[in-house]
Amino acid sequence: MTHKALFLDRDGIINVNHGYVHTPEQFEWVDGIIDLCHAAQTNNYRLIIVTNQSGIARGYYSREQYRHFARWIEHQLWQHGIRISHTYHCPHHPRSGTAYCQPCTCRKPRPGMLIKAARHWNLDLSESLMVGDSLSDVQVALRAGVKHGILFRSEQRLAHPILYRDRQKPYYHCSQLSAISQLL
Repeated sequence: MTHKALFLDRDGIINVNHGYVHTPEQFEWVDGIIDLCHAAQTNNYRLIIVTNQSGIARGYYSREQYRHFARWIEHQLWQHGIRISHTYHCPHHPRSGTAYCQPCTCRKPRPGMLIKAARHWNLDLSESLMVGDSLSDVQVALRAGVKHGILFRSEQRLAHPILYRDRQKPYYHCSQLSAISQLL
């Protein structure tokens, strides 16, 4: 039996992206993320975080600091009744000049993290969704065969409808995370 997943980028989707957020003191929820996660769970989606973490490669924080913070976020979500199946991360950056400066298949827009999750959790990617705040997030959805890639841009709240699909682009645009529940 296969499952469907809601893949979530971290910075800009779960927490406000203040730049290389890696401590609880820097953390701030993105409006609507808790409601979206509840709606996804209600509709039997596994919740999986997939995040590029070039701050590791750049030396801003260690992999262990990252892991500690990722567990903290999962615990905060758990306190809201939300179960994250797993958090996948890519520590690499092609121009970091460190041991993490290496070719990889996991750095978005490459689909490595989604493919790994699909194998591990027996996911049907063609029934899954990916929500992110950058073009690499929707590109990874397309490359992995995910049903819907959704580009979230909260600053466009007044610029366009809450959720729409541009006929020229193979992904959705969204200005409110709670609106994504209509795609679940």
